[in-house]
Amino acid sequence: MLQGYKYHLEYRYSLYRRIRSDIDEHEGGLEAFSRSYEKFGFNRSAEGITYREWAPGAFSAALVGDFNNWDPNADRMSKNEFGVWEIFLPNNADGTSPIPHGSRVKVRMDTPSGIKDSIPAWIKYSVQAPGEIPYDGIYYDPPEEVKYVFRHAQPKRPKSLRIYETHVGMSSPEPKINTYVNFRDEVLPRIKKLGYNAVQIMAIQEHSYYGSFGYHVTNFFAPSSRFGTPEELKSLIDRAHELGLLVLMDVVHSHASSNTLDGLNGFDGTDTHYFHSGPRGHHWMWDSRLFNYGNWEVLRFLLSNARWWLEEYKFDGFRFDGVTSMMYTHHGLQVTFTGNFNEYFGFATDVDAVVYLMLVNDLIHGLYPEAVTIGEDVSGMPTFALPVHDGGVGFDYRMHMAVADKWIDLLKQSDETWKMGDIVHTLTNRRWLEKCVTYAESHDQALVGDKTIAFWLMDKDMYDFMALDRPSTPTIDRGIALHKMQNG
Repeated sequence: MLQGYKYHLEYRYSLYRRIRSDIDEHEGGLEAFSRSYEKFGFNRSAEGITYREWAPGAFSAALVGDFNNWDPNADRMSKNEFGVWEIFLPNNADGTSPIPHGSRVKVRMDTPSGIKDSIPAWIKYSVQAPGEIPYDGIYYDPPEEVKYVFRHAQPKRPKSLRIYETHVGMSSPEPKINTYVNFRDEVLPRIKKLGYNAVQIMAIQEHSYYGSFGYHVTNFFAPSSRFGTPEELKSLIDRAHELGLLVLMDVVHSHASSNTLDGLNGFDGTDTHYFHSGPRGHHWMWDSRLFNYGNWEVLRFLLSNARWWLEEYKFDGFRFDGVTSMMYTHHGLQVTFTGNFNEYFGFATDVDAVVYLMLVNDLIHGLYPEAVTIGEDVSGMPTFALPVHDGGVGFDYRMHMAVADKWIDLLKQSDETWKMGDIVHTLTNRRWLEKCVTYAESHDQALVGDKTIAFWLMDKDMYDFMALDRPSTPTIDRGIALHKMQNG
C-alpha cells in the first residue's frame, strides 16, 4: 500500500540517518548529545559554576541576579563562533558557591529588540514571586542532605497499560492548587486501589499561565513550582514506583509559550531563535510559538529535555502532546483526514518534525528499553507506531482520540439513536497490529470547552439526588449504570 510513497519514506529515513551520522561525528553520539544539560545552563564543578547559553542574535550578554546585586557590568559573558555565550564564576574565597542555592538569576542581553532580562533557557527551577507576574529563574543546587535519593526500582512495563490521567494542581477535593506531597500521600494510593498500573501527569513543565493546563510551557527543564519543589516531585515519582505504578509525563515539544519575559519567545531578540520565522512560527489557534526542528540547537535542546526528565526524575515515559500539529504545516487544522495516503506524504508534511520524533523515540528506546512513548496523533499517520529501524516514527502507542470523542458525541444524542455498528467501528478502527491507548475520557473533552461524562449523563441532578439520605432519580440511576459500563 505504501509502495507509491517509497521515495518520501526513503527521503525521510535518509534524513534521519544523516542527522544521526552528523551527531555521531560532531557531538560524540546521540547519548552524549542528549546530555547537553551538562554543558548548557548552570553546571557546578569543584572550582565554581559555568553558565552557557545559545543566543546568536544577542550583541552582548551578562549574568545578573541576587548574587551580584543585578549589576549588568559585573559578570559579562563571551560569545563563540556558534552563538554560545559563556561565563565561569570561581568559588568564593571560603570555597562556597558563587551563586547561592535558591537565589534569583537572569541573563541580560542587548538584542535587536532592545535590552531584556530573560530566564535562562535551561533553567532547572523558576518561581513567581508574590504580587509579580513574570517568573524568576532560580539557581537550583540544594545541599547533598536535601537532595532526594530514589529508593525504589522503576517497575517493568506491563503488557497492557491502564492509565490514570491526572493534573496535580486539580487533584484536591478542596478549592485550592494541590501539591506534589499531597498527591503522593493521598491520591497515589487511591489510584493504585482502583486497579491502574500507570499514572500520566499533565502540567509538569513550568508554565506561567495556569489556565493553559500546562500546555504553554515557559521553562522546559523546570518542574512546575506551583505544586512544590523538584525534590518533592521526585518523592512523588518514587512513591508511585513503590506502589508498582509507572509514571508517564505529558511532555510538550509541539509548541512553546509566546511569552517573551519568562519564556523562549524572542529569547535573543530575534523571531528565528528556537522557532520558525513569520506565520510558520506561530500557531494561530493556540497563540504559541512553533519550533524549527531542522535547527541543530533546537534538536539539542529538545532531545536533552526528554533525556533530563527520564534521567533526573525517573519518569517511565512520555505522552507526547500535539504530535499532529508537529507533523503537518497545516497542524491538522481546518483539514479532514480521509485516509488517503497523499494526506500523509505530501508537501504539507513537516519532514523535519517527523525526523525529530524518530530521533527522540530512538534516543528513549535505546537508552531506556522499558520506557513508554505515546504519541497524540489524530491524523492516522501510517508507520507511526513502527520501530525507527523499520522506517517508522517509533512510538509504542498511538493515542486513539476518536474513542473519547465518540462517547461525548453519543451522550449528546438520545439513547435510541445509538448505532452499535458505529460504536464498534470507532473502537476497532486502527492500523493493522498498531498498539493504541484509548481513554474513556480525557482532559481534551472534560476540560477544554466541554463537560465530563458524568455531567453529560447526570448534569444538575448530581447536586441534589446523589446523597444517601434522599431518593435517587431515573437520571441518576441511568447515569451511574452507563458510567460504570463505559469505564468498566
